[in-house]
Amino acid sequence: MSTNSEKVSIETEILDKLKNWKEIIAKYQVPDKKKALLQIITSFGPYVGLWVLMYFSMDWSIWITIALAVINSFFLVRIFIIQHDCGHQSFFKSKRLNNLTGTLCSVFSSLPYKYWAKVHNHHHGHTGQLEERDIGDIKFLTVNEYASKGWGGKLQYRIFRNPLVTFIISPIVYFTISNRFTMFFKDKPWSKVKRSQVMNNLLILIVYIGLGLLLGWKKFLFIQLVTIFIFSVIAFWFFYVQHQHEDGYQRWKKDWSFLVSAIRGSSYYKLPKIWQWLTGNIGIHHIHHLSSLVPNYNLEKCMKENPILSKYVTHLTFTESLATVKNKLWSEDLQKMVGWKEYRMLKQMGMA
Repeated sequence: MSTNSEKVSIETEILDKLKNWKEIIAKYQVPDKKKALLQIITSFGPYVGLWVLMYFSMDWSIWITIALAVINSFFLVRIFIIQHDCGHQSFFKSKRLNNLTGTLCSVFSSLPYKYWAKVHNHHHGHTGQLEERDIGDIKFLTVNEYASKGWGGKLQYRIFRNPLVTFIISPIVYFTISNRFTMFFKDKPWSKVKRSQVMNNLLILIVYIGLGLLLGWKKFLFIQLVTIFIFSVIAFWFFYVQHQHEDGYQRWKKDWSFLVSAIRGSSYYKLPKIWQWLTGNIGIHHIHHLSSLVPNYNLEKCMKENPILSKYVTHLTFTESLATVKNKLWSEDLQKMVGWKEYRMLKQMGMA
């Protein structure tokens, strides 16, 4: 954990040492069709194969099916990362090919392609801005905001930040409700995105009905819903670890820096090679936030060839990331995430 003065020094150094970050990262922004096609094959192929195996395994043992669902949920993560990159228009050079591929992926992930991409791209342009924290991130309050709430508001927030709710119940709500209806930018000219969201939902519904009638509703829904549920839990965990680590970065817009937000506000989730591959290199999140135009298959190369980009980033192993669960509030005074114990101490000191 860094002190406030150390953080200011680090942020000043980032602005100085990485002022040419656009030039550093430019060559990695070029999509590679061969790499993209290979990723499609190594994602959809195993996913479909395991899905078929799960279908037959239900006649043997439900526990075998669930075990296979855990494995297959990671291949669904890979499919979603392809959708995610297509939404950034970084997976292929062709916009049309990106949109076709992204829409196909959305049928598997159940997340409407253009709507999710629009919300996520907004997150990229505003991550670390306290005014915009409800869009594309897991909800959190500042210490002062929490302190100003009544007992009902505090209780509601504590319930939401309980790990069971944050990582189990919230993903269910997010996948079944939040992405089925327009939740953000209701007063802005989003007619095309709203239309695409409805069409995407209808497409998913048609595919589900067709497969349910063909394969049997009981087997189809069990396999599909269990796999998507596990996938959603993984996705929420990554969203959380990537931006709500202790030494993160949150500012009001007047004091906000895109560069510092990308480097300090995003973690490098240092996972074993197989897990990094299964999660589409998304743990290299600081570089992804520097430029969403870098396709996921170029992230590791960019990181290895430019160690300066990772010098100021919070590195987290899986074991270390488990400690982030205690993070509940953002302290503007300490410029870090704090837990309930630290909140009580801040309150005693008159800092809440």
